[in-house]
Amino acid sequence: MAFLLCLPAFVFLLAIIAYPILYALYLSFHEVDLSALNTGDMPFVGLANFQALLRDGVFWAALRNTVVFTAVSVAGEVLFGLAIALVINEKSIKLSAVSRALILLPWAVPPIVNGLMWGFIYSPSYGYLNVILYRLGIIKEFMQFLGNADIALYMVSIPYIWRTTPFAALLFHAALQGIPEELYEAAKVDGANARERLWGITLPLLRPTFTVLLVLRTGFAFMVFDEIFAMTQGGPGNATWVAAWYTYSQSFRYVEIGMGAASAYVLAIMIAAVAVVYIRLLYARVEYA
Repeated sequence: MAFLLCLPAFVFLLAIIAYPILYALYLSFHEVDLSALNTGDMPFVGLANFQALLRDGVFWAALRNTVVFTAVSVAGEVLFGLAIALVINEKSIKLSAVSRALILLPWAVPPIVNGLMWGFIYSPSYGYLNVILYRLGIIKEFMQFLGNADIALYMVSIPYIWRTTPFAALLFHAALQGIPEELYEAAKVDGANARERLWGITLPLLRPTFTVLLVLRTGFAFMVFDEIFAMTQGGPGNATWVAAWYTYSQSFRYVEIGMGAASAYVLAIMIAAVAVVYIRLLYARVEYA
């Protein structure tokens, strides 16, 4: 009876998750181009797609950009999310319901809308960022934030951090609520100041939350696509090509489906490897005496 009750959900998951994953693996070992989609003739090529992938300089550039983007965005999310959570959790600071809603608002913005909105903010012709910096005297002429290959990737990471930081703040805030107040009271009696309580109590007890957050946000940052699509489409040049954009381009712009599937699997393996490293280095079960 238990198996029968779970069977519909099991079949549904097979249809929408397992089948596409296995079919993508099948495609990664075959030559699949536009003609193959028409005829259904997909020759088996073994590891040729993976070998071509590793010889492609654009792939390595996209991989390097992905690592930089992930490092910048995850660090920003964690730092800003923790800071917001500590502020919200502080009993001496009273926030209204409106203020709490505004903190969470970016998380409700769809990624593609977020990219379009920040594209207007960055506009070299009428963007508010240029206007503000110009009127403050910081710049003498409007800048090409997304047209400058040296800073474009970092400028794209800012909207991503803005959108995803509320998720980190929620996780940290929930974890902070679970830390017994008695630990802080005992530390105060022992003469510990606020910094010592932060480093000696709060941060060690947040290690499981750090692990969960790093695994989730690193995985999603590795797969960033929407902001890239809406703001730069990989430009200027290859400056904002990331792994997900490379996979999309190979599959749907150049119609090299086999190469795109191989790229997707390399990306998935990298995400899994990073997750394992995080868990081994950071995860610790927290028990309160």
